[in-house]
Amino acid sequence: MQISETLKQLESEQAGELFRKLYGDDAAAENAARYQKLVRDFADTYGEADVKLFSSPGRTEISGNHTDHNHGKVLAGSINLDCVGAAAVNHTDKVRIVSQTFDQEFTIDLNDLTPSPAMAGTEDLVKGLLKGFVESGYEVGGFDAVITSNVISSAGVSSSAAFEMLLCSMLNTFFNDGRMNTVAYAHIGKYAENCYWNKASGLLDQMACAVGGLITIDFYEPQAPKVEKIAFDFASQDHSLIIVNTGKGHADLSADYSSVPSEMKKVAEFFGKEVCAQISEEQVIEHLEEVRAYAGDRSVLRALHFFEENKRVDAEVAALKEGRFVDFLANITASGNSSWKWLQNCYTEAAVQEQGITIALALTELFIAEKQRGACRVHGGGFAGVIMAMLPNDIVDEYIEMIEKALGAGNAYRMSIRPYGAVCVSEMIGA
Repeated sequence: MQISETLKQLESEQAGELFRKLYGDDAAAENAARYQKLVRDFADTYGEADVKLFSSPGRTEISGNHTDHNHGKVLAGSINLDCVGAAAVNHTDKVRIVSQTFDQEFTIDLNDLTPSPAMAGTEDLVKGLLKGFVESGYEVGGFDAVITSNVISSAGVSSSAAFEMLLCSMLNTFFNDGRMNTVAYAHIGKYAENCYWNKASGLLDQMACAVGGLITIDFYEPQAPKVEKIAFDFASQDHSLIIVNTGKGHADLSADYSSVPSEMKKVAEFFGKEVCAQISEEQVIEHLEEVRAYAGDRSVLRALHFFEENKRVDAEVAALKEGRFVDFLANITASGNSSWKWLQNCYTEAAVQEQGITIALALTELFIAEKQRGACRVHGGGFAGVIMAMLPNDIVDEYIEMIEKALGAGNAYRMSIRPYGAVCVSEMIGA
């Protein structure tokens, strides 16, 4: 579809309906204008082309903190912040990308997908995705893209996975006849991060961004994780999900992040297994003295968190399906307490006097105790960064005012769950 036709399509009734689903009634028009600008920017950069539009959301982890890497269970959702792109096939062996958000412009030769010595940055990540497609037996080709994102960076809502799944959607649409599924997307994103970024990520971020909506995932068989969409509307409960960015810590957190999966796996190793999903809580407790001696006490606590967190995900899913929202919130609180006390990922031992997450949780718990409503917990990897609060709408403004007064203006984000993951917007409007 040519540039002028694409711009006209964005003014259609179908486009308006889709944008209301993706972004909510209040932000639909604003985002339509965002797409229109992107199309014009594409034309200014690359000229006339058969352009298509794409969108991939960030994600929120609702429960299942640090379970996916040991093949556990999670409850997650795609959010109304997203990475969007205008792209077109260029019939060359070059991939040309302009990233407006990070003021980057680069070209990748499909004949040379070798990562840089640093193995870092957007260009290496894109090379990793392209290589992942090739290694998985899928087709790649040259294309041009202009991309922008409002997914908050370094805030635990997976801005990198949103970008990865956006490119997967482009490559699937342009070169693979749309035959790929979201599990394939996720594995390719994981490959790119593991092999081209030196980041030992699991599949949670990519799956939540790719699938969309509110979903529960069981990673027991990581090559074919079980994904189930949960038909539940948080807005119907008059509650909002708030992400609070507590500030980036100054310590290098790589060792902290790596220690969580490795310590859980050390407990599994005692029983001759690879991950905690292959053993039981009862086994650990029955052999507690020997496991403590073999793996260490924190490892045992983290394994116990894994087992209990899996149970909580099941309980939360059941509560949502059965309309027991109060029970759901109680399990969110329990998940947060377990992360704080057993998993121990709310601050880094490398800088014990720097505890942005625990300060934010303390203030939020005081607020919830006063109002007698709501729930909160650490969000994402932890050690520094982000917390999540789920609060009734009538006290959200008061909470945001309180927490931003303490932590700085612009650090609290009110979000909603959107029903779609990584998609070709042009095809959805045209359908």
